[in-house]
Amino acid sequence: MGIGKHPDDSLEVMNPQPLIDNFGREINYVRISVTDRCDFRCVYCMSEEMTFLPKAQTLSLEEILVLARNLVACGVTKIRLTGGEPLVRSGVVGLVKSIRELPGLKELCMTTNGSRLQDLAAPLKNAGLDRLNISLDSLDADRFRELTRTGRLGQVLAGISAARAAGFEHTKLNAVILRGRNDDEVLPLVDYALENQLDLSFIEEMPLGVITEHSRAEAFIASEELRTIIGSRYPLQPAADVTGGPSRYYRIPGHNNRIGFISPHSHNFCGDCNRVRVTTEGRLLLCLGNEHSLDLRSVLREGDQSEAAVDARVQVALHQAMTIKPEKHHFNLDEEPQVLRFMSATGG
Repeated sequence: MGIGKHPDDSLEVMNPQPLIDNFGREINYVRISVTDRCDFRCVYCMSEEMTFLPKAQTLSLEEILVLARNLVACGVTKIRLTGGEPLVRSGVVGLVKSIRELPGLKELCMTTNGSRLQDLAAPLKNAGLDRLNISLDSLDADRFRELTRTGRLGQVLAGISAARAAGFEHTKLNAVILRGRNDDEVLPLVDYALENQLDLSFIEEMPLGVITEHSRAEAFIASEELRTIIGSRYPLQPAADVTGGPSRYYRIPGHNNRIGFISPHSHNFCGDCNRVRVTTEGRLLLCLGNEHSLDLRSVLREGDQSEAAVDARVQVALHQAMTIKPEKHHFNLDEEPQVLRFMSATGG
C-alpha cells in the first residue's frame, strides 16, 4: 500500500504523538529485522536454497537507526532486533549501542539462533543490549542438524553459556515443536531450561511462506497439548507476567523460570496487539499474518534529506500506517499460505 501525500510532510514534527490504531491499541513495541540472511536453514522458516535480497534493497544501519529514533519519539518503548540471523550483519553491535542510547527507550532485545554468541555475547552486553531470545528446537545434535539443516548444537549451547557469563538475565529459549520431529523433546527442553535458569517459550508453527519439507497441518501441535505433556511431570501455574509480547506465561513451583506459549492458531492474541515489524527492506508490517504494510524505505530515501525533513516524513508515515493496521490475523493450516514471505523475510 502506498503513502499518500500529507499536508504536513514537509514540516518538522515538533510534538510527536503516540501511535494508536483504529481499534484503540497503542503501539509501543517494534521488531526490526536487520537482515534476511541467516547461517541456518530451519525447516519451518525458509527453503533450503534461499535467494536473499541484494544490498541496495535493504536498509542501511544508519536508516535503521533513523527509524528507531522516530519510533521511540512516537512512543515505542521496546525494540527487538531480529533477522534472519541478526548477528551475521556486520556492524550490528554498533547499531545496538546507538539504539540503546535513544532517550525514552526502556528495553532493547534481540532474537538470535545463538550460533555466534560465543564471540558476541559480551560485546552485545557491553553495548547495552538488555535481553536475548535464543532459538533452540532440539538438544540432540543430529536432530538439531536435521531441523536447522546447517546448524551445530554445540555452538548454540556454548553461546547460551557465553550469554550467562556476559551477565544476561532472563534469557529465553524459543522452541517450535513439530509432531513426529521433535515432540519427544518437550520435557527435555523444559528440564534444560530449569537446570540453566532460562525462560522457555513454545511457539506454534506459523504458515508463512510455501514449504515442501513437511505438512504444516500434520506437524501442528497446539499449545494445550504441550501443556498437558509438561503437566505430566511439572505442575504449571498461570503467571501474571506481562512482557509486551504474545507469550502466555506459566510458572513451576520452586523455580523462578517461566514457561511460555505463543499460540497464533489456538489462542488468537490480537485483541491487545501492541506490535509492528520493520522488515530488512524497510516495509512496516502492521500484522504478522496479513500483508498490510507501508514502504518506509522510500520515505527515507525520497525527498529532502535533512534530518528534520526525514523525521517529519517518517513520523507522518508511521501515523498513516495506523489506519491500515488490521484487527487480527487469520491462519488456516489446511489452506495454502496466504502470506508468501518466509519468516526470515518477516523478521523472527
